[in-house]
Amino acid sequence: MMQKFGILVILSVTGVLSCNAFTIGKPTFAVVPPGSCQLNDDWSSLPLKKVDEISDDTKVFTFVNPDPSKPLNLPTCGCILAQGGKDSEGNGYIRPYTPVSTNAMVGEFQLMVKIYPDGNLSRHMSSLKVGDTMNFKHIKFNVKKQYPFGVKNVGMLVGGTGIAPMVQALHAVLGNTDDTTKVTMLYGSQRSDQILCEETLAEWCKDYPDRLSVIHVLSNEPEGSSWNGERGFITEDLIQKHIPSPGSSVNIFMCGPPPMYNALCGAREEEDISGVLGNMGYAKEEVTKF
Repeated sequence: MMQKFGILVILSVTGVLSCNAFTIGKPTFAVVPPGSCQLNDDWSSLPLKKVDEISDDTKVFTFVNPDPSKPLNLPTCGCILAQGGKDSEGNGYIRPYTPVSTNAMVGEFQLMVKIYPDGNLSRHMSSLKVGDTMNFKHIKFNVKKQYPFGVKNVGMLVGGTGIAPMVQALHAVLGNTDDTTKVTMLYGSQRSDQILCEETLAEWCKDYPDRLSVIHVLSNEPEGSSWNGERGFITEDLIQKHIPSPGSSVNIFMCGPPPMYNALCGAREEEDISGVLGNMGYAKEEVTKF
């Protein structure tokens, strides 16, 4: 029997894992060890199979695996590197992405991507047509946290498409019947109509009421709307209210835009913890930057 752990995730949750026509489905335990992924240190050119528009600025891209008869076999919470387009020197733009699909999916994988006006790679991806190809690879450094997570509580501080690695973690935790991890998620979005995977998260919260809770925090929701949840940004007060304190068998998963990292835990590339979490006393071993 697998060892039991607890996870606290700060996130946003609502119905079934679905965004418009795109559906993630129920939590699925499909964990594989590092070193099993079809992608490796060399770039693989993979064709685009399908595109789902799930909000006014976010799409899910489905790509075909190198071996379409097998799953991608990416370690839990591992990411892959995507390369496409060209800069002024002719070099391809590169960015890490975590699939929202699991290893239960055979032959393909799915990436949720926010299309930024100044995002060179995301704009290139948005221009792709079915059948066009992009380059992908996976290196050891791309595995930030491997399941089982080794703590009783996990707090997830999430912004926008930072939900992707959290979905991977939740698949492992909720999909494993022997895991008793508790997850609480603080999920920051701009408006209520921009919450990604809202229905899925809500459904998972309903199905696992003792294991998962999600708190949405909206920074730009119009005044006078029907929204009665949290407004503003993820703050020390919210973290203190919902997440176990330092030293209480907790690991905080952090993923969002650069300003969110800077404010809450320090830049993604920095090993040390600063910002709000640093001020609260969380050690670097208690915070995972995705």
